[in-house]
Amino acid sequence: MWTIDGIKEFGFIGFVKIDDLMDNYDQIPEERGVYLIVKPINGLVEFLRTGSGGFYKQKNPNVAIELLRNNWVENSIVLYVGQAGGIVYGNWSNSTLRKRLKDYMKFGKGEPVAHSGGRYIWQIESNRELIVSWKALPNKVENPRSVEKELIRSFKRIHNLRPFANLKD
Repeated sequence: MWTIDGIKEFGFIGFVKIDDLMDNYDQIPEERGVYLIVKPINGLVEFLRTGSGGFYKQKNPNVAIELLRNNWVENSIVLYVGQAGGIVYGNWSNSTLRKRLKDYMKFGKGEPVAHSGGRYIWQIESNRELIVSWKALPNKVENPRSVEKELIRSFKRIHNLRPFANLKD
């Protein structure tokens, strides 16, 4: 599952560079679902002391480079697993992939948006070259939060760590 081919077989589509999504969200579905942030190739990654993430409620989203290095998962192309909609922390969310990813991109542009999940992505030097893919879950049977949790568990079974920018299970 944790290769580009495996991700596609699991039903993920999109595979659009962050830079191309920053101002054009029309291709992202107005559906609940899950999404991934993926490296286009394996190789060295440089971290920034100060990333582009927004300061929501005056909170600095940046962390020490040593912490970023400690969270880095070698030999993985998947950097972050996110979700939109469904039951989150006991409450129903009507968020869609388009809304959630739009907020995520705004946060990455430095706007004060409430989307600090995955914030480590914005301290990667070439973050706009990263790829976004998504899987819509339009029926009410699959809860995006449950699918997100299962994807993280699956990732951990292989790598013994969460994806780089996922700070909790």
